Amino acid sequence: MRYTKDWKDYELIDCSDGEKLERWGNIILVRPDPQVIWKTPKKNPLWRKADAYYHRSKSGGGEWEVRSKMPPFWSINYKDMTFNIKTMGFKHTGLFPEQAVNWDYTREVIRKAGRPVKVLNLFAYTGGASVAPLMENAQVVHVDASKGMTAWAKENAVSSGVADRSVRWIVDDCIKFVQREIRRGNKYDIIIMDPPSYGRGPGGEVWKLEDEVYSFVELCSELLYEDSLMMLINSYTTGLSSSVMEYILGAVVKKKLGGKVSSSEIGLPVTDSGMILPCGASAIWEKE
Repeated sequence: MRYTKDWKDYELIDCSDGEKLERWGNIILVRPDPQVIWKTPKKNPLWRKADAYYHRSKSGGGEWEVRSKMPPFWSINYKDMTFNIKTMGFKHTGLFPEQAVNWDYTREVIRKAGRPVKVLNLFAYTGGASVAPLMENAQVVHVDASKGMTAWAKENAVSSGVADRSVRWIVDDCIKFVQREIRRGNKYDIIIMDPPSYGRGPGGEVWKLEDEVYSFVELCSELLYEDSLMMLINSYTTGLSSSVMEYILGAVVKKKLGGKVSSSEIGLPVTDSGMILPCGASAIWEKE
């Protein structure tokens, strides 16, 4: 499993009985996590002193119970990057801290390239995977269907001091954008994607990741140069393992361009137990 020990402003303090106890800067949150199926004792007193607690509803969704005076949003740092955080619908905060290990990996690939690098970030959410390559002076095209999330990503770029670098913010359906880029003849050195497990397109089209990921990787492979550097797929879909995504990258991208493929779970260290909470999976194709 891949994870980083470099977070200072984020900490997964404990996890038990379907919940996570987290520190985001100086704010303590309790949020649900379906992977936490163990029922270890909740001995840490912060479980009872959290600033906000997300309660799931049996009918779906849920709501935040704010237990202390909290700012509407606040900022946390990861190394030289700054991200804006807030409690939002369906338990989220606007950042997935486990993705820091992939931000680091992408930055290292760009540094080693020793040349200008063009990055396409698809399903880009609030832009963690856009800010990271911008820190290395890569050119970035950030694509997400949500206008609100794209605005948030722009704020993160401002907070991190990279908003004036070479970045295009695109609010669009990712599949349709990729199809247009193919017709335009555009190519990228790095493609990053974090597709949703399930969703609907602007015309009501149903997106189910297990059904769509292979054809979408095929489509995206047409945007790679012969000497492109990397394609990275993130998944939080339970039925789509890292090894399945690795196989897809091998069958499509490696077959076409050579190179190597790898995959792993990604996770977060748990302070109180000393163990690692699995938080998703990533598969990577790289040019050797």
